[in-house]
Amino acid sequence: MSKGKLIVISAPSGSGKTTIAKAVMAKYPTIEFSISATTRAMRQGESEGVDYFFLKREEFEARIQRGMLVEWEEIYGNLYGTLKSEVDRALSQGHVMLFDIDVKGGLSIKRHYPEALLIFIRPPSFEILKDRLTKRNTEDPAALERRLARVPMELELGMQFDHQVVNDELNKATTEVEALIRNHTELVPINS
Repeated sequence: MSKGKLIVISAPSGSGKTTIAKAVMAKYPTIEFSISATTRAMRQGESEGVDYFFLKREEFEARIQRGMLVEWEEIYGNLYGTLKSEVDRALSQGHVMLFDIDVKGGLSIKRHYPEALLIFIRPPSFEILKDRLTKRNTEDPAALERRLARVPMELELGMQFDHQVVNDELNKATTEVEALIRNHTELVPINS
């Protein structure tokens, strides 16, 4: 059995990374999605091991101390991270695992697994990104400002990724990401 592959898609909020990741997974159903661990409360409709691995803060912190997380970060008061055991399981089973995570987490995965493919989705401009987030209307003005304050850091760190894809047109950006993944993994899309 061949060794698995890791693909990381990162971007500032509102850049379309989750939409692109879902489109890729629909076309390549053998890709396994990386499920993160979190300390945030489970929301209605979410399931353990499907949406997240929900951990108590003490348990999450103990796993950090024992080196059981590939990457982790505290975002808005909650801890989020990737369990090393899940990544190693996917690789040993020959799976292709896709990560939809923040830019710092992506770079941490690259440090632990240098063969990982890192794709950064860039917005066409800061103004367009701000407009997308505002129209999404999913958070209060303070939360929106916190997200926007992270953008310069995310854009700078994104320059360290293997590839940059500008999402000025969703179908074009998705096609570019699919091509990068095919070249890295030799996966064949359904209906091809």
